[in-house]
Amino acid sequence: MSEGSKGSSLAFGQVVIGPPGSGKTTYCHGMQEFMGRIGRKVAVVNLDPANEAMPYQCALDIAELITLPDVMESLKLGPNGGLIYCMEYLEANFDWLQEKLAAFRGHYYLFDCPGQVELYTHHHALKNVFAQLAKWNFRLAAVHLVDSHYCTDPGKFISVLCTSLSTMLHVELPHVNVLSKMDLIEQYGKLAFNLDYYTEVLDLSYLVDHLASDPFFRSYRRLNEKLVEVIEDYSLVSFVPLNVQDKASMRQVMQAVDKANGCCFGEQEHRSLEALMSAAVGADFHFTSTLAVQEKYLQSQDKAVEEEVMEL
Repeated sequence: MSEGSKGSSLAFGQVVIGPPGSGKTTYCHGMQEFMGRIGRKVAVVNLDPANEAMPYQCALDIAELITLPDVMESLKLGPNGGLIYCMEYLEANFDWLQEKLAAFRGHYYLFDCPGQVELYTHHHALKNVFAQLAKWNFRLAAVHLVDSHYCTDPGKFISVLCTSLSTMLHVELPHVNVLSKMDLIEQYGKLAFNLDYYTEVLDLSYLVDHLASDPFFRSYRRLNEKLVEVIEDYSLVSFVPLNVQDKASMRQVMQAVDKANGCCFGEQEHRSLEALMSAAVGADFHFTSTLAVQEKYLQSQDKAVEEEVMEL
């Protein structure tokens, strides 16, 4: 894994990013268990200096190098400033990271990253860490988790789209956006459109029209139209639905990430016809997964309506 050693073997993995509470640590735990069952050796690397309760088996913890409470106490910084300092300290200690990662050669890596959004949209420390990993022959894909409850609020969903686009452009890695906690989406409220509208980010003009029906957002219609134009002009943002408790959902996300970081082309992977065709033409042969989630959501909505009618 020495820098510039072209002959060394490739290492594949994911950098799991997203805002606080989006389910990054839960995702790493679930993906570690799922990949372990299919025969992959997985090493989870905790890069969040504020993460103290880790349910997964941690191979490497940034707490061995630096912790957020120590930084906040010694430098009198708040949590946001402390996290930025920790990431800059990690960037300044690449030799420590390289030495620790070398002990897990041959593993598939899951990097559990901090939840501060600014680290992925403005600041350069983590971006530089990812770039250095690429020089060490790591082939990584960014898995950006977004809580699915934002789908129930059109204004928040536009904000999420802008954040996702900004993250994709700043981090500069193959990117997979994931709508997490799909098993809880029916608890957040009724969706204005079908689920595939949100996962595929279809014609957003309908979303602007829906927002205009709210008196508060009516005066911001022009602003919303311009934000939507930026998102649609880049045409980069789409989402994969995820329910960590569902094996089919986990497999769909894993296959999307494998195509993004190139792991599906590795010699150690099973070359099924479906996987090869999906990787070759970019077609999604798992569209039924979104359909299944949508059907479950509609069934829960119908059940809620029936219960209301019975009460009346």
